[in-house]
Amino acid sequence: MNARPVTSADFPAIAAFLADDETALYGRPARLGLADVKAWLSAPDLATDTWLYEEDGRIVGLGWVEKHEETGLAVGVVRRDRCGRGIGSSLLDRSEERLREHGVARIHNVTLAPDTVAPRLLTARGYRDVRRFWEMTIELGDDPQPEPVLADGLQIDLFSADRARAYHAALEEAFAEHWGHDPEPYETWWQRQLAKPDHDPSLWFLVRDGDEVAAAARNDPERSGGGWVGALGVRPAWRGRGLAKALLLHSFREFHRRGDRRVGLGVDSANATGATQLYESVGMAIDTEQIVWEKVLTP
Repeated sequence: MNARPVTSADFPAIAAFLADDETALYGRPARLGLADVKAWLSAPDLATDTWLYEEDGRIVGLGWVEKHEETGLAVGVVRRDRCGRGIGSSLLDRSEERLREHGVARIHNVTLAPDTVAPRLLTARGYRDVRRFWEMTIELGDDPQPEPVLADGLQIDLFSADRARAYHAALEEAFAEHWGHDPEPYETWWQRQLAKPDHDPSLWFLVRDGDEVAAAARNDPERSGGGWVGALGVRPAWRGRGLAKALLLHSFREFHRRGDRRVGLGVDSANATGATQLYESVGMAIDTEQIVWEKVLTP
């Protein structure tokens, strides 16, 4: 068995490997593809923060880590017919060692709900189940989506560079009390957005109240086989006025105009702002569940 860092030339094979895993877990055709892999692996340093395990020319294991302020994210996937051979343990060892070098205080590891193998390993290694996230989706159909309605004085605008700082500040304020949120300085956030392979601000929208950015939506052109609402937030002073719903419907209309009929997003199952109910009210439904496992590192 060979273990080495990932290179960009591996991305198509990795996409096929992850698609096989998704199909095995859910018993349906996979939705994730090359665009997802390119986006996910644009964040870590491939040379130092990724690992690819191969056997007889086939990928049998994949892992990577990312540092987000005080939290480290670790991802590991093992080919289903190679589980129990120590690949998962090796990936976990490498992930923890690297994230300790990054100086994080805790590690979050994510598994898909149907996976019954990885949780046993994580539990044995001191991780605990701390949160559930849902992917919610909608099939838009062929008819145009309804035009969103806002109160007088509020207007949906396209993101523009002159409002970039206010747009970022609006999202930071909207998510400030969300579980696991680490504040991110504007400069770091902006460079991270620019580095994404599918960076597309023509899919970013905001609600303007005079000169104030009251709410913002940051969308991605392709995730999980369709359009993706990457972030949707309303500043507390403007909540309860339908801004999130308006931005969501506006995003649906734009995705529909571009030919996307499936749109998804991720939501904290314990979200306290009523987000899940909002998404259900516009026709979205829970499609998949992810489990976040946490381990607090000791000095």
